[in-house]
Amino acid sequence: MTLAEVIHRRRLAVLDHAARISVTEACRVSGISRTTFYRWRDRAARYGLDALIPKPRCTPSQPNTTPPWQIEIVLAEALARPTLGARQLLEPLADRGVHLSASGVQKILRRVNLATRAQRVAALAQITAADSGLAAEAALDGPFGFCHFAAQPGDLVALDAFYVGQLKGIGKVFQLTAVDTATRWAVAQLIIGDKTAQAAAAFLDLVVARLAAVGVELTGVLTDNGPEFIGRAFRDHLADLDVTHHRIPPRSPNHNAVCERFQGTVLDEFYRPAFHRQRFDHLGHLDGQLQGWLDRYNTRRRNHSDFMRGRTPLQVLTSHLSTAA
Repeated sequence: MTLAEVIHRRRLAVLDHAARISVTEACRVSGISRTTFYRWRDRAARYGLDALIPKPRCTPSQPNTTPPWQIEIVLAEALARPTLGARQLLEPLADRGVHLSASGVQKILRRVNLATRAQRVAALAQITAADSGLAAEAALDGPFGFCHFAAQPGDLVALDAFYVGQLKGIGKVFQLTAVDTATRWAVAQLIIGDKTAQAAAAFLDLVVARLAAVGVELTGVLTDNGPEFIGRAFRDHLADLDVTHHRIPPRSPNHNAVCERFQGTVLDEFYRPAFHRQRFDHLGHLDGQLQGWLDRYNTRRRNHSDFMRGRTPLQVLTSHLSTAA
């Protein structure tokens, strides 16, 4: 249930309470003024009960806002020349047609945690590690995870295996997970037994199909160095699909932070409540509930991380696809 639905139900409950008892009592119990109550009642009487659903605020239009294409150039130049400050970046920016003040450049860098030289150097090291696997010391504590940047959906999909548990009557259960780093769109599948390269290769076909269903082509994956991802079956299947394979440095799970964080979310929000509600005797029952939760995660659950900023994966995906069109 979204916040707007909660507010809508509360307003309807106030109107119902007032109709059954009194306006004064309804306002006292609900903690609202009579002016607010009459405004809600008049709006519902004129436009219907759906008029009590709160309207989303429109993003204010700022005429002096720096255009997105200029912000992209500023960030590109800052990472290409990480040791230069905002004032020194003005010259290369002017060569590319971007004319901003030093304070304007600094504000852009501050918004994305690139305000200091150390942050820019660390960010460059992390991007280098994501592209080539070459990890410098500065990459370990930088502002970005290794898998956090992807220009388009499907460019870099993080893969991982998550141990669900030993379920009585079913056996050892693993979850194979895929999260698109550009949109946070997630795909998951449950398997019984050991995680193998053959199982990972079969899961790759599922990821390709699920992403294709929403208009995304898989071109790159990011994995750790587990046996399921370095086995011949998985590597050969990647080559057959013409998908680029990026591997994180050994003993560095934080470099696959997008997938790791999603698995923490599915553990807290799905598995723990599900196992406390009922016992699962068949894997299909558990997987059916997982897929239902996953559909809500992709389409309705708002993510309030610094990257998502309250958006759902579907909203981010739609934004990318509309821009590409």
